[in-house]
Amino acid sequence: MRQNAYIALGSNLGDRESYIRGAIEAVGRLEGTEVLAESSVIETDPVGPDGQGPYLNAVIHIRTTLAPRDLLDELLAIEHEFGRDRSEQQRWGPRTLDLDVLVYEDLIIDEPGLNVPHPRLHDRLFVLVPLAEIAPELNIPRHEKTPRAMLRALVNH
Repeated sequence: MRQNAYIALGSNLGDRESYIRGAIEAVGRLEGTEVLAESSVIETDPVGPDGQGPYLNAVIHIRTTLAPRDLLDELLAIEHEFGRDRSEQQRWGPRTLDLDVLVYEDLIIDEPGLNVPHPRLHDRLFVLVPLAEIAPELNIPRHEKTPRAMLRALVNH
């Protein structure tokens, strides 16, 4: 059975736009997976250590037969294809590609390396802006709020 999921994409090294586009295509080629919607690609200031360039960020809505852990494993493999080595990178440091599972159906998952919904989704404009663009009324499990409401709360904070 195909399940709905939302994936965040980010890049701030190299040909950022090419990495984002390539990653969307790679996700669409995963077994049992189709990309249903893509947000606009936005440029944002980096979060994390000083000295980084700006990010390009986007969110995609997919439907997949992959289980959450299998989806994460495939996303990590795509990151690796695009030159990312998580073992050698600084937390929140610059990267060629960052792919995160934001939401997977109405599941709440707290496992080593896999937290769904994404634990910082609610306080990150670079995620909420593109997510609200393609799924403004999506109910975010655990928060029981929509991306539109979360974005409004963050902007008015």
